[in-house]
Amino acid sequence: MPRTKGGVVARRRRNRVLKAAKGFWGSKHCLFKVANQQVMKGRQYAFRDRKNNKRNFRKLWIVRINAAARMQGLTYSVLMHGLKVANIDINRKMLADLAVNDIAMFNSLCDAAKKALAK
Repeated sequence: MPRTKGGVVARRRRNRVLKAAKGFWGSKHCLFKVANQQVMKGRQYAFRDRKNNKRNFRKLWIVRINAAARMQGLTYSVLMHGLKVANIDINRKMLADLAVNDIAMFNSLCDAAKKALAK
């Protein structure tokens, strides 16, 4: 029996990696060994940064809410506590969107939080 060679399967695997490495700089897009390392590392970064992206957006929303709340004489933590006491359940993404796009509605939420804290 003749020995089994890589042939079509190996070439297909290498081409798949090289296609994923398209656009990489230097030899990282044309030499299989280097391209394979870089594609694997790129996938690690992608996995990690999908998580980090969620963290970064939450940070951004909190910064925006805090800036808008301070215009109303509140801090972020006091505003969030006031909303909780007033039984207003709104997530940070929506609250940040209101702070940027609909300041009147945001101000009414701040007033509601102040009233709830005053009781």
